[in-house]
Amino acid sequence: MPWRSMLFVPGNRPDMAAKAPRSTPHVVVLDLEDAVPPAGKLGARQTMREAAAQLSGLVPVCVRVNPPATPWFADDVASLPEGLAAIVVPKVETAHQQRQVCQALDGRPVVVGLETVRGVADARELLDPPVVACYFGAEDYIADLGGVRTASNDEVSFPRALVAMAARLAGIAALDMVTLDFGDDERFVKEAREARALGYAGKMCIHPAQVQLANHAFRPSAEELAWAHRLLAAFEQSAGVTIAFEGLMVDEVVAARARAIVAATEDP
Repeated sequence: MPWRSMLFVPGNRPDMAAKAPRSTPHVVVLDLEDAVPPAGKLGARQTMREAAAQLSGLVPVCVRVNPPATPWFADDVASLPEGLAAIVVPKVETAHQQRQVCQALDGRPVVVGLETVRGVADARELLDPPVVACYFGAEDYIADLGGVRTASNDEVSFPRALVAMAARLAGIAALDMVTLDFGDDERFVKEAREARALGYAGKMCIHPAQVQLANHAFRPSAEELAWAHRLLAAFEQSAGVTIAFEGLMVDEVVAARARAIVAATEDP
C-alpha cells in the first residue's frame, strides 16, 4: 500500500482518532509510546482498541507499541486487536531483538523504528520479513548520539540516507522523520522533498495539516509525469538505443527512472 503519509494519533485520545480520516492519511498510527505518559499506559490500551474499531474499514490502522526493552512492551502486544495493517515497534537495535519482536508478534506485519545510533548503524540486519516498512527517528537518534538538533538537518544527513539505503536493499518502504514544528509548512515540504530525493516513500505526520503536504510531496508532479511519458515514447521509438532527449543522454537507467515515475502516479 502507499505510505506517503503516516499520521500519528495518541492512543489515549479516541476523539482525535475519530477525526483522523478527514485529512486522508494513507496510514493512521495509534501511538502507545511517546504520546502516552507512563501513568496512562494501562488505560491507553483499552482506548486504543476502541479507536481501532472506530477506524476499521475507513483507513489502514497501525499501533505503535512501547520499545521492546521497556516493561510495557509485552502487555502492549497482548492488547493488540486483530485487523491491523502493521504493528509499529520503536527503537529496535539488534537482529536478536528484531527476531524476538517478530516472534512475539506471531508473524504479523511490522514497521521498525530506526532511531538509535546502534539501530541505524545495523539497519540492514533489522529489516528482514515480516518487516514491511521502517522509519527514521531523527529526534531520538540525536538524543542517543549526544548531538545537537538543528534546522539545517546536517547532523542527520548521513543516518537519514543510511536508513533509506537499508530499506531499499530490503525491498521495503522507508518513512522520513517527523517535523516537530507543525505550523511550519515550508520546512515540512522542504524535508519531504529531500526525503523523496533520498528514496523515502513517505513521511511521518504529527498533525492532520501535514498529511496533504506529504501526500502531495511524495507523488510525482504533473510536470514530472509529462516528462516521463515524453521520454518513454522517444526511448521506445529508439528500440532501446541510447538517445539524446531534451538535453539529456537517455539510456535504460534513465528510462527505468521514468517508468518508476509513471508507476508512482498509479498508486491511490
